[in-house]
Parts: sequence; structure tokens; C-alpha cells
Amino acid sequence: MRVLLIGANGYLGRFVADRLLADPAVQLTALGRGDDADVRFDLASGSPGALTRFLDAVHPGVVVNCAGATRGGARELTRHNTVAVATVCEALRRSRCGARLVQIGCGAEYGPSQPGSSTAEDAVPRPGGPYGVSKLAATELVLGSGLDAVVLRVFSPAGPGTPAGSPLGRLAEAMRRAMQSGDGELKLAGLGAQRDFIDVRDVARAVHAASLSAAQGVINIGSGRAVRLRDAAAVLARVAGYGGALHELDGPPGQLRATIGHPRSESDHAGPVAYPYPDGCGSWQQADVRTARDRLGWRPRINLEESIADIWMEAACRI
Repeated sequence: MRVLLIGANGYLGRFVADRLLADPAVQLTALGRGDDADVRFDLASGSPGALTRFLDAVHPGVVVNCAGATRGGARELTRHNTVAVATVCEALRRSRCGARLVQIGCGAEYGPSQPGSSTAEDAVPRPGGPYGVSKLAATELVLGSGLDAVVLRVFSPAGPGTPAGSPLGRLAEAMRRAMQSGDGELKLAGLGAQRDFIDVRDVARAVHAASLSAAQGVINIGSGRAVRLRDAAAVLARVAGYGGALHELDGPPGQLRATIGHPRSESDHAGPVAYPYPDGCGSWQQADVRTARDRLGWRPRINLEESIADIWMEAACRI
């Protein structure tokens, strides 16, 4: 099976590439903006015609799109998450390859949900921010394209390679700084949010399964269990061997510290503040993952403690 992977050098894309390369039946070609891609191509500025010519030359059976942006203004997010996907869909429609499309979506497309509930694929999406809006628009383009396509709505990925700017990445960096400086007290904000964390390697397994399946439409990829960020912080402290005190600075969204883990000084009290989980999903998110089990034969294998241990291992290397 010849697979074209778009965004192979990104956080998710690297693990998807590793998973696909481990399958001896897969011939992998990587397309992206970086120098390490087999073919350099910018979806946000490249034309569908140019991508069509490449598809006809390579003739993949599956196209996996892991490319996109998680940060930036509405214009940048639209370019990289929506316009880019429009380019992929149009190029596939024009191409003679007839490839299946596996698009990586995200749980932020759903927006806020009722605490205690599990969000299934038939929930009406109400994204609460520009990132979720840009990803939802991409999903709608894929679903309306007429292509053989599936969208994997990935909830909160975690594990090795977790970006330092993510909530778990910021927690690990804050704890690293505290241990490096011998600080016996760590003040953390924004720990009340509950999210469905899923290990990035399990996400890669889901992408592999979706590539081989005939499933179409939207499929949630998560653990099926919401975890409070303060509980994740306690796991991180145990894994790291941090014996200091963890002090929580939670408050209403508009009154939380801008960055998780920065100790608060007297001068901080008047400073600007922001909710440190800016995905527009409110205080709770939990995936209903029965569709992934039934249609892909997929279940998560890696628990959150192992994911956090791997996040800490990378952070500890910077001590």
C-alpha cells in the first residue's frame, strides 16, 4: 500500500510516520514544508493543480493529512487548517489516483460539553474558538467532498514529544524549573479543566487502522475518560519524584494565570491574565470512543501515567 503522509514532521505526524514505516506492506512518501520531507509543498499557498500532478505521479492508495496549525490568529488558522484541506480535497477530486483520505480533526470541533457527559460523533459541533472553527470547517469540506474519506477527531494528545506550550508540557516545564532551583513550593493555575488525554502513539495506531479500513465519516479518538489537570499534575509530581508542595491558583477563567506553573510574585497581581486551556471547550471534555472500537477495531493501550512519564523524561533531560 502506497501512503502519502502530509505533515510528517509535526507532533502527530512523526508518530504516524513511525507507525506506518513499521508496516512492511506500506510504502511511505512524506510531503511537507520542512527540508526533511520527501517532497516540499505548502498546502496553504500551493495550488490544487500542482498537488494533483504530484498525486498522479506518486499514485498513492491512501493520503493521510496530519498538517495544520494549533496556534495563531484566525487568519493563520484558517489558512493552515481550512484552506489547506480544501487544496487536498480538490487535488484528490482532480487526480486519477482514487486515494482514500484520512484527515486528522480534533475534539475542539465539538466545543463545550456538559460535565459528566461523553461526546459522540452525532453531537452538534459548537466550537468555542477560532482553532475549533477552522478544524470544523475542514471536516465539513472533507465530508462534503464526495471522496472516500474518514475524519479522526483526536481529543487531547499526550506522550513523548508533547509541545512545551501545551498544558501538560507547561506543567512538566514548571516542575523541571522548580526541581532545578530547589524550590519546595510550586504554584499552578488552571488545574480545574478536565480533558480526555490520549497517547500520541495510540493516535498513530488509530491512523494506521483507519488507513486500512473502509470506515467513513467522523470517528472520535480518545481514551473515553476525562482527567482533571490537577490529577495529572499529581501524577507528574510522583513520576518526577518532586516532594514539594503543589499550590493551586484556580479561579474563574478570566482570573487565572496566563501560564501554568509560573510562581506568582507581588508584581504579578496586576498583570494580564488568561485561561490557560484556550481550546474553547470549557471545563469538561470526554470522548465517546465506541465508534472507533466498532469500526476500526481500535482501543487505547497506553495509560496516562505512562504518557506523563514520557513527557517528564524529556523535560528532565533539560535539567
